[in-house]
Amino acid sequence: MEGASNSGLAVSRAPLRLSAEVRQALADHRPVVALETTLVTHGFPAPRGLAVARGMEERVRAHGAVPAAIGVLAGELRVGLSPDELEALAATPGVRKLNPGNLAAHAALGGTGSTTVAATVLLAHQAGIRVFATGGIGGVHRGVERSDDVSADLTALARCPVAVVSAGAKAILDLPRTRERLETLGVPVLGWGTDCFPAFYRRRTDLPVDQRFDEARALARAVDLHVRLGSGSGVLVANPVPEESELAAEVWEPALAAALHEAARAGVGGRALTPFLLSRLESLTAGATLAANEALLLNDAGLGGQLAVALAGLSPAGRT
Repeated sequence: MEGASNSGLAVSRAPLRLSAEVRQALADHRPVVALETTLVTHGFPAPRGLAVARGMEERVRAHGAVPAAIGVLAGELRVGLSPDELEALAATPGVRKLNPGNLAAHAALGGTGSTTVAATVLLAHQAGIRVFATGGIGGVHRGVERSDDVSADLTALARCPVAVVSAGAKAILDLPRTRERLETLGVPVLGWGTDCFPAFYRRRTDLPVDQRFDEARALARAVDLHVRLGSGSGVLVANPVPEESELAAEVWEPALAAALHEAARAGVGGRALTPFLLSRLESLTAGATLAANEALLLNDAGLGGQLAVALAGLSPAGRT
């Protein structure tokens, strides 16, 4: 595939291997939803991650869209992993988490890896997929004034015109700074049935979304118009965790405080910080964070399917 950069110079597109189902759906302009694979290899203890990934695919299909799990198998950038391939990925020891910084080098050496939010956004855009459903995006970390630690997810959202459906940003982050950075980068935050920016395990914060939507077609028109305006950035669709799965404040707040204290005392930082905190939160909440994570992932997959179908159904005359 060949494309053109903003400078007018021809640029090479990534050599992706699309499954037959995904390739045909895109050729027919049918709805497709991208899905990440780090939840399979790193997000849940085995075999729960694989079960959650399959559940997400079922939710996407239930709304009339085609799921496209994205990963790297033996150096191939794959869009649309089969059930057997997902199972093989889950069973591969020592799988690397791939972001835009290490994706190309790892694939060039023939490696196998699972894609983070940022890498999935990048490859979904390369494949021509307009919607990606995930759990929570990364963002600005607490203590950023000392560490300068900001997730590549925000850069990917700023560079790739993909609608990312998530339950907001991971609650372990500096949420006010994350919300501010999204605004600076020109990434609209559109709330699905909410006026507030959600915080992964919690439905509400004091931070606003840019606009609330309660109907899929209206949301699709807003996403479509934003992309056609040509800013180059994506859209964050904020979909709160289902109410029945939200963590109570009296459970969440002391657990987070304890996990942050332990991380600081142990000197954990950089890429090791997020997995450390999530592991400690799972233990401190007796598994409640995992249950909430599963519920919001399935919820986001369902909305991703609805949005993809609504986008595919827009006629040129009905877009605005």
